[in-house]
Amino acid sequence: MYIKRIISDKIIDKLSKTNKVIVIYGARQTGKTTLSKQLLNQLNLKSLYVNADQMKYHDVFSSKDVNKIRSVVMGYDLILIDEAQRIPDIGINLKIIHDEIPEVKLLVTGSSSLDLASKVTEPLTGRKQVFPLYPIAISELKSLYNNFEINDKLEELLIYGSYPEVFTTINHNEKKDVLEEISSSYLFKDIFELLNLRHRNKIYDLLRMLAFQVGSEVSIHELSNSLKIRRETVENYLNLLEQSFIIFKIRGFRRNLRKEVSKMNKYFFYDLGIRNYMINNFNPFNLRNDLGQLWENFLFIERKKYLEYNKISTNQYFWRTYTGTELDYVEERNGILTGYEFKLKKTRKQPPKTWVETYNADYKFINRENYLEFIV
Repeated sequence: MYIKRIISDKIIDKLSKTNKVIVIYGARQTGKTTLSKQLLNQLNLKSLYVNADQMKYHDVFSSKDVNKIRSVVMGYDLILIDEAQRIPDIGINLKIIHDEIPEVKLLVTGSSSLDLASKVTEPLTGRKQVFPLYPIAISELKSLYNNFEINDKLEELLIYGSYPEVFTTINHNEKKDVLEEISSSYLFKDIFELLNLRHRNKIYDLLRMLAFQVGSEVSIHELSNSLKIRRETVENYLNLLEQSFIIFKIRGFRRNLRKEVSKMNKYFFYDLGIRNYMINNFNPFNLRNDLGQLWENFLFIERKKYLEYNKISTNQYFWRTYTGTELDYVEERNGILTGYEFKLKKTRKQPPKTWVETYNADYKFINRENYLEFIV
C-alpha cells in the first residue's frame, strides 16, 4: 500500500528550486527510506543512493577532502545519504559538498534529531531545510480513505498507532509483533548506541510510568523517587526520549492568574501503539479504562503533525488552575488564544467561566463527530 506523505511535494519543490541540503529526520521505522526512494523515482535527476550503514562510504564522506568526495559524486545530480548520522563528521562534509560542488543536490535522512541534529546544525547553518517525519498522519490517509472509512479505522489507530508497517499489517497479533520489534530493536537504538547509560532498564521503567500518566501533570520529583535515580538523571532521560521522537512535552499556560498551574509538564507519546506496548495493553475499546487518555494523546499528536507539516507556528499548552478548572489544550497563534476541550463522546461542555472572563478567548469542543476538522 502506497501512502503519500504530506512532506513529499514540499521536498520536491525545495529540491527543484534551491540547492539547500534537505534533511528528513524522525524516529526509526517512520518511513524515511521509503519516502526518500519514492522521491528519487519522482525526480527526473540522475541520483546516487548512499546507504550510510555501508562502511565503503564512510571514508569518502567523512574525509573532508573535496577531491575524494568529488570522485564519488561526479556525474550525479542528486545524492541521497540514508541514515547519515552514522558517518563521522557528516555535517562538515555536507557543507563541503554544498559549497564546493554546488551543482550536486543533497537529500539526507537521519533516524533521530539526537545525533543528526548535533552533527549538521552548526556546519549547515543557513544551508539546510529540515523536514520532520512522524508516523502516518490522519491527513495523509485522506488521499486513500473518505471520512467514513477513517472513522471506521479510528479505534484501531488509538490502540495500535500509526507506524507505517503496523498500519499496513492486517492481523492484530502481527501488529503487536511489529510493535514489539520496533520497540525492542529500533526505538532506543540511538540512545543506547550513542550514550553509555548506566541504567538502561530505568529508561523502560520511566516510559511505563509516563504511559500510565498520559494527560496528567508529571512530577519529576515523584519519578525520581519511584525510579530511585537522581532528579538530574530523570530530566536527562526525558530529554533523550524527546530528542528520539518517542515522547513530547506540553507546558502549562500561565499569564494573568496567580492560581494557574504551570510548573509541571504533561508528556504524550508520538505513537499510541508504542504507548500501549509499554503497558502491555492492547485490549479492545469496550474493555479499556483509559479511553480519555488515548483520545487526548491522539488529538495532541495529530494536531502537532498538522501544524508542523504545514509550517504553522503555534504555541501549545494545557491550562489548569489550582481550584481544578482546566482545559485540555490551549493554542496561541498571532496573539490569539483558543482553548479546547477533548471528549471522545458527544457530551458538550460549556467553556470555563474563568477562562472566558480572564482572557476573552475562543473555546472549541472536540469530540468524535468533529475531530477531523481539528487535525486535517
